[in-house]
Parts: sequence; C-alpha cells; structure tokens
Amino acid sequence: MIFTSDKPIYIQMADRLCDEILAGKYVDDDRIPSVREYAVLLEVNTNTAVKAYDELARANIIYNKRGLGYFVTKGARKQILKERKKVFMKERLPELFRQMRMLDISMDDVRAAWEKE
Repeated sequence: MIFTSDKPIYIQMADRLCDEILAGKYVDDDRIPSVREYAVLLEVNTNTAVKAYDELARANIIYNKRGLGYFVTKGARKQILKERKKVFMKERLPELFRQMRMLDISMDDVRAAWEKE
C-alpha cells in the first residue's frame, strides 16, 4: 500500500479495511487478518496497525473475540456506506459543484459521462 501524507497512516489503514468490507472481501462476522498479519501485509509498525484496529473497534466496524481475533461487526458495511455518503455529500460534493460551475459542466454532461462508464 502506498500511503499519502494527507492523513495519518493508521487512518489510511482503517480506510483500506473499510474499503475491503465495502468490496465484499469481508462480510458480517468474518474474521479479518490479525493486527500482526495486517502490519506485515502493509509493511507498517505493529503499533500503527493496533491504532487502526482500535479506531475501527471504537467505530463499531470490527469487534474482538478474545483469543480468536478480530471480526466484522454485523451491519458494518451499511454503517460504512452511511458514514462515507455523509462525508461525500458534506465535503466533496460542494467542491465538485464549484468545479462544475467554473468549467461550465452541466448535469447532462455528467450523465453522459456516467453512462459511458
């Protein structure tokens, strides 16, 4: 994974795990890689992975079964979608609309591009 400087690595790791849940790699009650496994996979310090997992546990995306590891919380995918949609609508969409106005891009232009995709 290539990390950016715009947010802490542990947040980027948590986002990646959420992306994997959204993509269906992990579903409700699936076991996810251990903290150590994920740290090795992403080539980061184990403490950084611990912070990522703690963040996801606090957000009720994953839960720990003592001695067994971490698992995806029931409804986690729905919760992630809800939160990400909220952030998109509040933070990204206004900037997108501003750019569209500046560049004279209509909703019809967007619709045509969407249909091509």
